[in-house]
Amino acid sequence: MREHVGEFFRDLRGGLGGQPLPYVWVPELHEDGVHFHVHFAVGRFVPRRLIESAWGRGFVHIKLLSGLPAGSGALGESRKAAQYLSKYVTKSFTDPSTRAPGMHRYDLAQGFKPAVIRLPGWTVEEAMGKASDIMRDVPTARWSSADSERWDGPPSVWAQWGR
Repeated sequence: MREHVGEFFRDLRGGLGGQPLPYVWVPELHEDGVHFHVHFAVGRFVPRRLIESAWGRGFVHIKLLSGLPAGSGALGESRKAAQYLSKYVTKSFTDPSTRAPGMHRYDLAQGFKPAVIRLPGWTVEEAMGKASDIMRDVPTARWSSADSERWDGPPSVWAQWGR
């Protein structure tokens, strides 16, 4: 699957003129437990026919991420895309049968890795407070490994800001 997705994004980038193309993608296991499909977001308009041509492996569904307030800008659009994709990142996060150990639940274009911001704190709440200060808001959603009986990893917290 990763090879197919890599080929898809190379072909897509080529069809858009070859310039660097920021993207993020998330695999999702079908209900059959064998096959995957891919959700992805890019930061620009891409014609449907180009997506279909670059993929060339079957069904393509495009969803315009809408419902943003006027003036949301790039940050609001990015948050909306992250909200959409985060559903699939977390969907099977605690199920080891749907994720190869050591593999990320998402991937992104080379050269577009987000900067790491470390927020040390003596407690989760202290660290979350620092994150909320940076985001200028409180999280709209939050998950903690402490709430998962089947969690088999180090203590972890995930949070989402924005709608």
